[in-house]
Amino acid sequence: MSQTSRIDPESLAAARLLWDYHRIHHAPKPADAIIGLGSYDLRVADRCAELHAAGLAPVVLFTGGAGNWTAGLYASSEAAAFRDRALARGVPPEAVLIEEEATNIGENLRFSLALLPGLRSAILVTKPQTQRRCLATAQRQWPSIEAIVTAPLHGMEEQPTAHHPMASLICEMVGDTWRMTAYPRRSFQSEQPMPEAVGAAFELLVSRGFTQHLPAEALP
Repeated sequence: MSQTSRIDPESLAAARLLWDYHRIHHAPKPADAIIGLGSYDLRVADRCAELHAAGLAPVVLFTGGAGNWTAGLYASSEAAAFRDRALARGVPPEAVLIEEEATNIGENLRFSLALLPGLRSAILVTKPQTQRRCLATAQRQWPSIEAIVTAPLHGMEEQPTAHHPMASLICEMVGDTWRMTAYPRRSFQSEQPMPEAVGAAFELLVSRGFTQHLPAEALP
């Protein structure tokens, strides 16, 4: 039985609305650096390797210690695991930097900037469903730096992994949708438009119990 077959069709349709909302996929272009945001998904490192092989930036920086979904997942940090994956995909060691302290997107960007003085542009590579939060955070924290946001190129059905199944993916997107409205009020990220249909999909999924990634203050 597939992961999607265990979730009712109405919830899956709502999840696809959130998936489409969170994706950005800027067209990649040359930049000062490629920055891969650590997570449970090593395909982000693969995408960074592809972009480096295409000659779009001279350096790849991987950022991340451990976050909401990766405690105990890797032998060391997210950044180190991503570095090892990129090296295996052909990125030369001298082109790779790592930052191993960040635990959230805001720290990913702040701590990366400290290692890349003079940064004027960066390709930010993250999971497909984290792109809008990444862009909104960059717009708030990096107002003078051009942020080009991209991700591995696959659909929602291909995003779940063995340790992060479809139900967890939906919970993640529900939590991030809440953050899109809550975090601008806290100056963590820029305001982003939210179509009415996305808000309705969020409410439906909350009512169906996909609330694992919501903080206590947001629970019904």
